[in-house]
Amino acid sequence: MEKKALVIAFYLPQFHPIPENDEWWGKGFTEWTNVGKAKALFKGHYQPRVPADLGYYDLRVAETRKAQADLAREYGIDGFIYWHYWFGNGKRLIERPFNEVLNSKEPDFPFCLAWANETWKGFAHGMTNRNILIEQLYPGVKDYTAHFFEVLPAFKDKRYITVNNRPLFMIYKPVGEPEVKVFMETWQKLAAENGLPKIYFVGHCIDNKFTVKEILENGFDAVNTTRLFNYTLNHRTFGQKVKNRFNRVIRNVPLAYPYKIVSKYFLSPKEDALENVFPSIIPGWDHTPRSGREGLVLTNSTPEYFESHVNEVVKIVQDKKPENKIIFLKSWNEWAEGNYMEPDLLWGKKYLEKLKKCIVK
Repeated sequence: MEKKALVIAFYLPQFHPIPENDEWWGKGFTEWTNVGKAKALFKGHYQPRVPADLGYYDLRVAETRKAQADLAREYGIDGFIYWHYWFGNGKRLIERPFNEVLNSKEPDFPFCLAWANETWKGFAHGMTNRNILIEQLYPGVKDYTAHFFEVLPAFKDKRYITVNNRPLFMIYKPVGEPEVKVFMETWQKLAAENGLPKIYFVGHCIDNKFTVKEILENGFDAVNTTRLFNYTLNHRTFGQKVKNRFNRVIRNVPLAYPYKIVSKYFLSPKEDALENVFPSIIPGWDHTPRSGREGLVLTNSTPEYFESHVNEVVKIVQDKKPENKIIFLKSWNEWAEGNYMEPDLLWGKKYLEKLKKCIVK
């Protein structure tokens, strides 16, 4: 099918048990545990969310991974960008689904990797405190070298997504840790020594944590912008703070804003139109399955509002060079964040249908 842009969807590999999650959360924990225990916390709150076509799947099952790829391809998604966890000193987590995709050569669907170089702690990871589950470390060049050779078979796979023939590798936290620059320099040197073109490093830019300029100045080739919280950052008035505190402390409900309003702040047309800036499509957000009443909820997301948002993103990238017409879709399957494209019982495939309508010529 002829496309208006290349769409790459973030993919969470958390849907299978691992010993660490058994220890932290209880035997058999997967992301479905959070999804299943979610409750509506206020009138009109869409919870719990129940998967439809693919069910409560286990990513150790090859048929599931193929069904996901087939569905994504059918509705105009060009590949998955798998979250990749390397904590230093060779420590990886939830790597099995991607390793099996790589080693089995199935499904035959494009992919690339995003290094989630973040310490697991706090509300973002479903905790009620600030304790650390596992720390992100930067042990030095020896570890970065081991990391490179762990990823090298993926870079050499014909399915790996490239930009100008360079393998695309995203880094979640691109600024703030000086060793990230050393890491990239090490990988570029190793790429040349192993017959690869230079790595195409993309820095993830979420809201106000870093600026596009800071990321590019740190040695990145491009930036993926994700302005999920841009609305709240632009409405920090005294009155809004009082209202938010009243809702949380007195009414005991999470922060909630209409998707229709918040989605207008997902984009910065001038910045996202730059050749080396790749904007994001965001279908929705509800973090309460992980963080309870501390979570942020975007209410009343509908396929129609989503369609308007996608059309705006496509419009922004339409005049770029063909190789830079890249859009990241956040996300394919972040169910515990209310941030997914897979069919659910309420909407079925309607979000996928709207995406295809906007993306396919």
